[in-house]
Amino acid sequence: MPGYKLAIDGPAGSGKSTISSLIAKKLGWTHIDTGAMYRAVTLQALELGINLNEEAQYRFLETSTIHYDFDRIYINDRDVTEAIRSEAVTNNVSLVSSFPYVRKKLVELQKQAAQHGNIIMDGRDIGTVVIPNADLKIFLTANVEERAKRRYKEHIKK
Repeated sequence: MPGYKLAIDGPAGSGKSTISSLIAKKLGWTHIDTGAMYRAVTLQALELGINLNEEAQYRFLETSTIHYDFDRIYINDRDVTEAIRSEAVTNNVSLVSSFPYVRKKLVELQKQAAQHGNIIMDGRDIGTVVIPNADLKIFLTANVEERAKRRYKEHIKK
């Protein structure tokens, strides 16, 4: 069922996920935090003990499932919402997300999710790659000091 598509893009720490989650709750829409998807893949790769530097090692994605239930993210039906915020995941997610195979698989999942109902999707390249025909596209910004404060607060919460 097609619905309204809202794309929220911006740099790390600009508030994309926070704002997306608030809007989705208020409207009763689905919220997809695409950055969390990359973190979930990173967590699974770390748990499997694969060589993170070898793109071919990510073939486990062929049999993995990633889904959302409100603001909770699941990989292979296991809630990993808190686990994906670990220091190990944070330190490796950029590497994992740099592989074309990983990006291709996750963009496919994101595009599939965008086909069902009213959705707010946040992350990088959402309005240009994932849902280029979004009904509304928002690009959030925040100065570097504010973004650094947000990241620091996230870090000390752990």
